Amino acid sequence: MNQRNPDTSPLGGQHAVLDTASACWLKALDRLERTGVADPAIRALQRGIRSLPLGGMRDLLRGRPLGHPLHPVLVQVPIGCWLSASVLDVVPGAHRAATTLTAVGLAGVAPAAITGWVDWADLPPAQARVGLAHAVTNVAAVACYTASLTARLRGRSAKGRMWSLAGLAAVAVTGALGGHIAYRQAVGAHAAP
Repeated sequence: MNQRNPDTSPLGGQHAVLDTASACWLKALDRLERTGVADPAIRALQRGIRSLPLGGMRDLLRGRPLGHPLHPVLVQVPIGCWLSASVLDVVPGAHRAATTLTAVGLAGVAPAAITGWVDWADLPPAQARVGLAHAVTNVAAVACYTASLTARLRGRSAKGRMWSLAGLAAVAVTGALGGHIAYRQAVGAHAAP
């Protein structure tokens, strides 16, 4: 039987690059989890959010009736709209639809952000540190998509598409951070109501 050595196969080099990138990413996240420089601000923000008089609304915002966090469900609106807008940006004559999707994605940010902050307020330090980086990257994505929408509405579609691509890059990073919190750090599971 003729088996190839994975290191000498045509895809072997690509796997090595991906493995190296993955190792660097995880090492950076491990460092972020251990870095306490933002801890005083994190504690103050968490206390402030927990002190909001939300009553029973807090459980709803956290998704307790569903048995899982609501935030990952709600982020699908902006992410889906923005990804779809990028696809339509390359379709001739679909610029108007891409503009609409960019605007709808921006409208979907507030509910996703509110539920995210409510969840974040109860995270332990290591997860809260990554969560803060997730939030900062979300702000960058929203800023890019706001600039994209502004450019599109002013008739500068090429500039709007460029801002959209920058926003999509920020969405990729923030999604990876959110995925890290949810899966690698195993945050978010609620006991059934």
